[in-house]
Amino acid sequence: MKGGKSWGVMVVMVVVLLGMWEVKTGSAAMSAAECKEERRLGIKVCTPVVYGNDPTPACCERVRVTHVECVCPMITPKLAPLIDVDRLVRLIKGCGRKVPRHFKCGGITTP
Repeated sequence: MKGGKSWGVMVVMVVVLLGMWEVKTGSAAMSAAECKEERRLGIKVCTPVVYGNDPTPACCERVRVTHVECVCPMITPKLAPLIDVDRLVRLIKGCGRKVPRHFKCGGITTP
């Protein structure tokens, strides 16, 4: 991928997959501005994951509070094949979280 925007989308996907275990229910809908801020914060602290590093404590904390409904729409069927889901599942477990089976976000379904 080329360009900062593409890397940003990759980081958003990482944040989604790391945070997908915590689908918020019964909460008020997030505004577009709030979702944009959540994505910005996730990109800021989780970018090293894209480069092959393990998530930092700050990244794990960010994905614990990120609202899935803010980031799932960013994952298109064209972007989904670029993600190594098995690696991301291992990263999620490394953050101390379980991964729901058959969770789907955008074009990605976990095993």
